[in-house]
Amino acid sequence: MLEQRLQHLPPVTLTDEEKQLLGEPGYTAPEPSIIEDALSALILGKNVLLKGPTGSGKTRLASLLAALLQQPMYSINCSVDLDSEALLGYKTLDYDDNQKAQIRFVPGPVEKAMKRGQLLYIDEINMAKADTLPILNGVLDYRRMILNPFTSETIQAKEGFGVIAAINEGYVGTTPLNEALKNRFVVIDVPYLQGKALKKLVLTQSLQKDEEIVQFFVQLSDDLLSKVRDGQLSEDAASIRSLLDACDLSTIMPPLRAIKRAIVDKLEDERERTAVIDIAETYF
Repeated sequence: MLEQRLQHLPPVTLTDEEKQLLGEPGYTAPEPSIIEDALSALILGKNVLLKGPTGSGKTRLASLLAALLQQPMYSINCSVDLDSEALLGYKTLDYDDNQKAQIRFVPGPVEKAMKRGQLLYIDEINMAKADTLPILNGVLDYRRMILNPFTSETIQAKEGFGVIAAINEGYVGTTPLNEALKNRFVVIDVPYLQGKALKKLVLTQSLQKDEEIVQFFVQLSDDLLSKVRDGQLSEDAASIRSLLDACDLSTIMPPLRAIKRAIVDKLEDERERTAVIDIAETYF
């Protein structure tokens, strides 16, 4: 059913700029339903919220979804400094061919994605200030509409427009999404990879190709995740992104030192640092 829907998507003609924003493969799912369900929701015109720990591959998943839909993806990286200009665009002073000064409006990612009927990716949406997010209410609900205060233009999203957001729940600097905003999304849980799926990912995306060493890293990851679930380690210790960095470094330095540089030294708590080293020393 999903493959048929993808095959029947209308062909698109993209500019050179838009081609640079096309997604790419690179995400390995713990289970196929994660990709299938996210794609199905987007095809049906739903907003998708990817929820999972840091380093679990949410951004890579968003990029894969864009690639499968053959859609450019405009990105917003949320922070406490995010404002309406970062979302909608800003005015700047420009000069014409006669060197005459004029004010020009530079559209932001929200306006571009809406007017072109393409994808908008909002990373770490719960890092934004509470008074910034209501700007997106009309974008995220059935209206698919927004009034740009900088141009006084009411923008109606073109067919094909879709929104993917990502969230790290409980992470430092984040705040819980209010229910009204969360209800505008279909939520897809994105857990860490484990076992064979993780080994396949490491062998595909890491510089480390020694299967025995990679297997040790996979077992290390499983042990770290177990400690995270027990509340003995923070999620940072089990980040797949950090694990891949350690695997890359292990091609030019001893694995234990690679783990120290890529994983241990990122941790603030001395007990956590010691715990990770103790576990790593059982393998390396």
